[in-house]
Amino acid sequence: MLESQIIKKYFSKLSKDNLGSLNLNDDVFFDRKNKLIVSVDTYVEGIHFINFKNPELVIKKMIRSSISDLVCKGVQPKYYFISGSGNRKSFTSTNLKKISKSLKQEQKKYNIYLCGGDTVHSKKLSFTITTVGFSNKIIFRNKAKLNDDIYVTGNLGDSFAGLNILNKRYKVSKNLKKYFQDKYYKPVINLKLIKKLFLFANTSMDISDGLIVDLEKLINSQRFTFKLYLEDIPISNNLKKFILSKNLKKDLFISQGDDYQILFTANSSKSRIISKIAKSTGIKISKIGKITSATHKSQIINQKGKKITIKERGYFHKF
Repeated sequence: MLESQIIKKYFSKLSKDNLGSLNLNDDVFFDRKNKLIVSVDTYVEGIHFINFKNPELVIKKMIRSSISDLVCKGVQPKYYFISGSGNRKSFTSTNLKKISKSLKQEQKKYNIYLCGGDTVHSKKLSFTITTVGFSNKIIFRNKAKLNDDIYVTGNLGDSFAGLNILNKRYKVSKNLKKYFQDKYYKPVINLKLIKKLFLFANTSMDISDGLIVDLEKLINSQRFTFKLYLEDIPISNNLKKFILSKNLKKDLFISQGDDYQILFTANSSKSRIISKIAKSTGIKISKIGKITSATHKSQIINQKGKKITIKERGYFHKF
């Protein structure tokens, strides 16, 4: 079963009297009365990160991907809790010092504070991070409007390239390896957009599982579909060079996930203010498609104007 099916079948009814749960169909818990926003994420070695050879980088990846859940909702993260299950091999004195140092750096960078957590002895290494923020409003999922423009921040695909390079599937120069490794371990989180999102976004979420599968989640309780334009989906110059040098295709990289960019929709009348904010903040924001009526199937159009099928639509949580 898929994660969404499990939630709907076994757990959604348990939250029906709790408005803050948002029907268990959003990125966060939102208690409007107490202005409380909470998100929980679990990370398992071999699934969410390759290995623990670079604990200082793995921790940065987890912290950033966790606070991303709040940032895409227009909420400044404030506190976090971290729990870890592992053993003496993973939690050596050296590794713990590296973890502590990275947490200190991330706290300073994002102005967040450690509040607690838990540790458990286990053969399998995993972490759970709970992130907390405070606001009287958020940007919900499933609030798109018909004919909304679809946007993403930053570039997509660099992290997936980094994963493949770290797994030694491709050889690249030292400079390119460093670039893609950084994109895999240290996603860029756009704090400058937090409050500005409310000026234009109708609905939003972060891209963690992949552009296409996450866009489907973004509108999964609405009778809408989407049209994306492959040529408009942003990728970095380094990824363009990599794709060309390895004789690969762009569509292999755009929906593999781990990007942690913000995916949102906005009315076409907001295009000017979006461009203005992109320029003033220095954040790349790209229009990549349109929200369409459910009378039409979702489609992706290539540069020749032809509908294409993308096999790699993203990561599915299967059990």
